[in-house]
Amino acid sequence: MPFGLCNAPGTFQRCMLSIFSDYLENCIEVFMDDFTVYGSSFDACLDRLDRVLNKCIETNLVLNFEKCHFMVEQGIVLGHIIYSKGIEVDPAKVSVISQLPYPSCVREVRSFLGHAGFYRRFVKEFSKKALPLSNLLQKDVDFVFDDRCKQAFDCLKEALTTTPIIQAPDWTVPFELMCDASNYALGAVLAQRVDKLPRVIYYASRTLDAAQASCPSKLHYHRERASCHCFCS
Repeated sequence: MPFGLCNAPGTFQRCMLSIFSDYLENCIEVFMDDFTVYGSSFDACLDRLDRVLNKCIETNLVLNFEKCHFMVEQGIVLGHIIYSKGIEVDPAKVSVISQLPYPSCVREVRSFLGHAGFYRRFVKEFSKKALPLSNLLQKDVDFVFDDRCKQAFDCLKEALTTTPIIQAPDWTVPFELMCDASNYALGAVLAQRVDKLPRVIYYASRTLDAAQASCPSKLHYHRERASCHCFCS
C-alpha cells in the first residue's frame, strides 16, 4: 500500500483486525503496526506468541525484528507505560513538556495544550486547570499571557509530572462514575473498586460554552448529569 493516501491508515487497520480477529481481546491488541501479545504467565505468553507468529507467516506479514521486544514485564505502548500495576505516562514525553518555557504566541499555546492534552486522562479537572490558556485560543482575543495564564501553565506542568497510576478496566467488576459541575466546566471520574478502594480508570472534563454556562442555578443538577457526556465528547 503506498504512503500518503488518506484512506491508507483506516484500510491498514481493518486489514490487521481481519487477520487477527480470532485473537483480539483474548491474547493480542492491535493498533496499526503495533502488536501487543500478553498473558498471565511465561508459558501463556509463549503459546500466544507462537500462534500470532504463525498467523503472520500464513498471511505473509513481515515483522521488524529490531523493534520487537519479547517476554517483558512492562513496555511503552502508544506513549504509555503498561505493566502489572496499571498505566503510567511516558516520563520521556513528560520531561519534554515540563521543560517548555512560557508561550509567547497563540501557536505555542495551542501546541502546549495539544501535547499536554495527550495525557489528560491522567489529570483531574484538566479542562478547569487549562481554562485560562484555552481562552487565549478564542477568536478576536488579544494575546496577553498574564499571571492567571502562567499559573495555569505551571499547574498543568506540575500535574503531568505527578500523574497517578491509572488502572485498565476489569470487565468483571462494576464501574463507578463520579460527576461534578461548576459554572464553567464539567468533570467526571470513571473508576472501579479494588479491595474496597476506588481505582481511577479515566479522568474526563470539558468546559461549558456560553449558552451552557448561562443556565440558571436550578439547572445545576442537569449540568452535573451532563458530566457523563465528557466521555463521549
